[in-house]
Amino acid sequence: MAALEFMVILGCALLVSGALARRLRVAAPVLQLAVGVVLGFVPALRETELPPDVLLLVFLPLLLYWESVTTSLRAIRRDLRGIVLTGTLLVVVTAWAVAALAHALGLPWGPAWVLGAAVAPTDATAVGVVSRLLPQRNVTLLRAESLINDGSALVVYSLAVGVTVGSEHLGAVHVSGLVALSYGGGLAAGAVVAWLGIQLRRRVGRLGDTLLDNLTIILIPFSAYLVAEQFEASGVLAVVVCGLVMSQAGPSLGRAAARRQTEAFWSLAMYLLNGALFVLVGLEAQATLRALSSTALAQALVMIVAVVVALVVVRFLFLSGSVYAIRALDRRPQQRGRRMGNRARVVSALAGFRGAVSLALALSVPYTLDSGTPFPHRDTIVFVTAGVVVAILVVQGLVLPAVARWAQLPRDTDSERELAFARTTASQAALDALPAAAADMGTDAEVVERLRAEYETHLNTLRAAGAASGPDAEPLLRRKQQETSLRLALLEHKRSAVIALRDEHRIDDAVLLRVQQQLDAEEVRLAHMRQDR
Repeated sequence: MAALEFMVILGCALLVSGALARRLRVAAPVLQLAVGVVLGFVPALRETELPPDVLLLVFLPLLLYWESVTTSLRAIRRDLRGIVLTGTLLVVVTAWAVAALAHALGLPWGPAWVLGAAVAPTDATAVGVVSRLLPQRNVTLLRAESLINDGSALVVYSLAVGVTVGSEHLGAVHVSGLVALSYGGGLAAGAVVAWLGIQLRRRVGRLGDTLLDNLTIILIPFSAYLVAEQFEASGVLAVVVCGLVMSQAGPSLGRAAARRQTEAFWSLAMYLLNGALFVLVGLEAQATLRALSSTALAQALVMIVAVVVALVVVRFLFLSGSVYAIRALDRRPQQRGRRMGNRARVVSALAGFRGAVSLALALSVPYTLDSGTPFPHRDTIVFVTAGVVVAILVVQGLVLPAVARWAQLPRDTDSERELAFARTTASQAALDALPAAAADMGTDAEVVERLRAEYETHLNTLRAAGAASGPDAEPLLRRKQQETSLRLALLEHKRSAVIALRDEHRIDDAVLLRVQQQLDAEEVRLAHMRQDR
């Protein structure tokens, strides 16, 4: 099948699965994978195969970069020890446990370790499934863990694949060297590329071209991955480090128009990449299903159930054991303040979702060995990985809300308090700077007074929202909400009037586009204000 036809079919599959997911209130990845399985019945699509390297080189850099850019570095520093433990040691323990289980169920050690490495890392994007169920700190810990454990899993995966195909050998010194090079080289490559990216964005930003600025942003994760891979270091870790550095420098780089365009692009890109992976795995799973004998299929189904149970059990035992070990070694008061209860650990154990990264690793398994013979049990690895991801999304996704309610986790108000504080401080800073700025620019007194009144009203509204009580707070908030709703309603009349002018051939389409962009920006701003209240 031609590439263009395949892209159109893939896009339609994402559209249909997304619409059905909203209507049926089912997780979109599950329907995306199901659509991929259905498409596998089309003869022309059955033979569709992407080169394994493409999945690692195209999908992972973009997926991981955006997740790292939007992750809190302060939260990572606060819980660094626990994140490092779950992002490294837990990955190795999980991969070993799954490999031992798969070997006991009939897989040779090489393919068993490949399967273990594929399902070992949690997925940063899949954490969004539980983001509304857990306090912000728990969600941040899960996201940070998933960023680090991707690099650890890829090291284990590369070794397992290399040994199986015949390009690597096991040995304590050799493996230690590979791990040191992978982590050290990845950290260095990510830091260097981030520094170069900051310098480049500053220079491109002076040009005032939002397209060039966003092109620079897209090149950064691929450059970090490429530089690390050239030195046989971890490209995944390089992308994560680069993204974390850029998360600190990014807000002071570029212009507002470029940032709005960046957010819109990445939102769509993440949806397309994640959805495409699930559809592709559905296609591949359908093909592997046909290739498996009845005995191998029964073995694979048993393996899916066993692996899902093992992932939850191993994660819970590791979280509990590591916590008690830390408590025995660290008795500082600040350490006691960060402790979580057993109920919270049960929730964390169930919240270890697998997703796009596991699918990308499974699809990246080469088709042949160095000798030219087929990679042993590749079909089983892909089928079991897809089954594990779907089972976790469905089963744990259904169970987790009830478990979260049972755990009675404390409501996290820190982010809301900090958000209100930041908005109030920003508005007060603008109000304080108004007289000097107006004097420097020679602004008319009438304009200054009108703007001062607007800022004071906005500041009073923010303070009333923060207080959420008092005789003056409720009427003020109600009036502001009514004003926002009225402005949104009037925007529709503005838009209809301008479109009517275009339809009457009284203005050009280009004029309509410019006015509509302004109206859309205003609508987005007002809609956000209404949501925040």
